[in-house]
Amino acid sequence: MLEMRFHGRGGQGMVTAAQVLATAAILEGKYAQAFPEFGPERRGAPVKAYLRIADTPIYVREPILRPDVVVVADQSLFKAENPLEGAKETTVLVVNGVYKAPVKTYYVDATSLAMKILGRPIVNTALIGAVVKATGVVLLGSVAKALAKFFSGKLYDLNLKLVEAAYQETREVP
Repeated sequence: MLEMRFHGRGGQGMVTAAQVLATAAILEGKYAQAFPEFGPERRGAPVKAYLRIADTPIYVREPILRPDVVVVADQSLFKAENPLEGAKETTVLVVNGVYKAPVKTYYVDATSLAMKILGRPIVNTALIGAVVKATGVVLLGSVAKALAKFFSGKLYDLNLKLVEAAYQETREVP
């Protein structure tokens, strides 16, 4: 089972990112669960979302304390909390912007890409592309199909373009 923890701020779309990836996994015949953890529900407040993907049914229903993958949408969260809490030696970090961490790290400038493509700093779909590049957990084609369950029309087209651009621009921190 692969366990991911997403860290962001309200309005950045981390809950949706986890749900899209879960949907993509289910479309591939895998089992998945995605769920949020909120503090005060307001834009800008820290938000966590959890995602589990497995080849067999998932029966555990609790927050992810020892993640295989950590996704961070806003680097200010490293000062506000510890997104790497519980990280293992093998944990992979996917982060918006370059960041040096004690674990294998992939980065993409999700904010700049989102501004360029969407015209707004909503980074969730960019980070989906980065997660797929860093982990290979699902195929990009499955993400494209999953996105259609959350977005339509021009919004779908723009978000798919953002996923693909982020996938292409994601790099591993040397």
